[in-house]
Amino acid sequence: MWRLPGARAALRGVRAAVERHSRAEATTETVAGAMERAVVRCVPSEPKLSLSFALADGSHKNMQRDQSEPLGRALSRIATNALKGHAKAAAAKKSRKNRPNVACAGPGPEPAAACEPVVKLYYREEAVAEDVLNVDAWQDGAVLQIGDVKYKVERNPPAFTELQLPRYIMAGFPVCPKLSLEFGDPAGSLFRWYKEAKPGSAQPDGGGPSSLSRSSPSPSWTETGVDERVYTPSNADIGLRLKLHCTPGNGQRFGPSRELESVCLVEAGPGTCTFDHRHLYTKKVTDDALIRTVSYNILADTYAQTEFSRTILYPYCAPYALELDYRQNLIQKELTGYNADLICLQEVDRNVFTDSLVPALEAFGLEGVFRIKQQEGLATFYRKSKFSLLSQHDISFHEALESDPLHKELLEKVVLYPSAQERVFQRSSVLQVSVLQSTKDSSKKICVANTHLYWHPKGGYIRLIQMAVALTHIRHVSCDLYPGIPVIFCGDFNSTPSTGMYHFVINGNIPEDHEDWASNGEEERCNMSLTHFLKLKSACGEPAYTNYVGGFHGCLDYIFIDLNALEVEQVIPLPSHEEVTTHQALPSVSHPSDHIALVCDLKWK
Repeated sequence: MWRLPGARAALRGVRAAVERHSRAEATTETVAGAMERAVVRCVPSEPKLSLSFALADGSHKNMQRDQSEPLGRALSRIATNALKGHAKAAAAKKSRKNRPNVACAGPGPEPAAACEPVVKLYYREEAVAEDVLNVDAWQDGAVLQIGDVKYKVERNPPAFTELQLPRYIMAGFPVCPKLSLEFGDPAGSLFRWYKEAKPGSAQPDGGGPSSLSRSSPSPSWTETGVDERVYTPSNADIGLRLKLHCTPGNGQRFGPSRELESVCLVEAGPGTCTFDHRHLYTKKVTDDALIRTVSYNILADTYAQTEFSRTILYPYCAPYALELDYRQNLIQKELTGYNADLICLQEVDRNVFTDSLVPALEAFGLEGVFRIKQQEGLATFYRKSKFSLLSQHDISFHEALESDPLHKELLEKVVLYPSAQERVFQRSSVLQVSVLQSTKDSSKKICVANTHLYWHPKGGYIRLIQMAVALTHIRHVSCDLYPGIPVIFCGDFNSTPSTGMYHFVINGNIPEDHEDWASNGEEERCNMSLTHFLKLKSACGEPAYTNYVGGFHGCLDYIFIDLNALEVEQVIPLPSHEEVTTHQALPSVSHPSDHIALVCDLKWK
């Protein structure tokens, strides 16, 4: 179970707040005379405000009214809406001698149908005039009276706009709810986890991967003892469903609570994973002098879920282990267990970024940015306690080469080889560049680059040209825009240490007669010499492989670092060959990708 260091006292305070808030909610709902809650959402950028409240008959009303409308019209509509619900329920509880507070519209054969409850809005114990505009009338702390029932108006309280549990939950793997808040933040919110008392004892409400309700936990649920945003089920939870009770907050007040029930049961995990031993080296977040950096191609779902992948690329992998819901559990556990400060990911599906990675990594203190390529893209995450995002300088290689004056000299060389030029311009590869600033020392900034170069085995010359564009752009950011800031350049470069691309990065030049200029045959040969002026080295050296599939294994991934400003404190050992080949090759039931993450601790010089 993850906790912030030294947070026991704070945790006790949160638990007390949970209990106080739960008691307050219960009191509001059960004690006679206590005020109900009327929630008003009113933001300047929208023409309408919304009003939400529960009637005595149990029905819930949600109204949309123009902010510029006089209050009297809104109150009249509330009275009309309440007539069939609240007034009838109130009338049933009253004797004929003690009638509810109603106003009748006039005589008629059926006067009950023409009677509406008196509806008034009070602020500081004075009635609000009916000609006051809605935007000004519905103030926080006002009191709405409908007949005999009073509602406390809460204007723009913290509220969940999205709340969802994963569709696949495994014992031993963190459950990270996807949530979005308005007028609040996760750090100020309260969470409490429950599990079924016994299998099948709590019936799901149905409708999708999770369901929402406002009811208190029933006797069929038992507390897990965990009141944090993330819950890791144990083997004792296998076969049970989970429930999350959430109260949105902002550090000053709380909004209406919600409950979220998983429809899926907790399933057994795969046992030991390839990254479990690696996590022994990364149990804690590093101190401020270090930057734990991860580079990882996580295998896009758009590639894993093809017939070609299942039958040709990864025929040795169990089909269920290629399913996204399964792999996401492994990816979340692996990444959160590294306690990294920087994470650069490749082959990230957009929905995986928003629905899986952001909820999981945000819960562990990281924030991320995304750059789409075509079907998938790049993601860079950074630890919020250590870094803030200053600026982004992402490019598409072919667009930059075509139109950015920075690459004029390179373009003049490339256009001499029309066939090569056409192929380079057809590629969709992108470069993600983020400039981060230390939260502890504003003078410390860093340029973090992330890319995924063209994949084809015969595309060596294309990768050389892409890398030339990348290094020129990175130098512009780290020398011209932010003079002297160090560089960390991560990615899947699809190049082994024997290739021209690697030689170019490490040595600063590539001769025009290098064999990679004819990587796709003599007819496409493009002879050009290239140079760059960044001093880079591979932080993790040259592992035997970072990609291991049935028909190939080799080192394709690197974390290149600025030799002038950074040094390597430690490299987290890669999984052993025995671990990698336990299920023949990658991916497998114990490893979610065909690549292996690179992890190292870097130190400012």
